Amino acid sequence: MTLSTASNFSDPDTAYRLVVEAHRGLSDEDSASLDTALVLILANHIGDAQVLSEAIALAKRQLVAASTMNSIKDGK
Repeated sequence: MTLSTASNFSDPDTAYRLVVEAHRGLSDEDSASLDTALVLILANHIGDAQVLSEAIALAKRQLVAASTMNSIKDGK
């Protein structure tokens, strides 16, 4: 199995809203716990360590890119 980065949702906006709404009213700590639980549940659903590894690497690259863009935007 390879990592799919194309949207698999018929309505991606609904998927996004579901995740955002799940965090509404939660403390930062509870929100982080929800994210952790959700990641582990979905990783188990995927059930492929190589795909999980690819997803982690992609997420880290996106995090670094976002951080770089924010630094450029802030003039740092």
